[in-house]
Amino acid sequence: MTITKDTIIGDILRIAPQAAPVLMGIGMHCLGCPSSQGETVEQACMAHGVDVNELLSQINKLIGK
Repeated sequence: MTITKDTIIGDILRIAPQAAPVLMGIGMHCLGCPSSQGETVEQACMAHGVDVNELLSQINKLIGK
């Protein structure tokens, strides 16, 4: 599976829980709150001032391992 900017954060955590440290490492410390679970990757990146393409690259690389 490839994670895209439209993938929901909650889905990423269900599919690839190993992505949690990557998300937290860029400042997404609210992974457990209900609102973050329903956000897309793009929405979360906008809220945290993170480059969406860089994050997608990191997560997809991690999932591919």
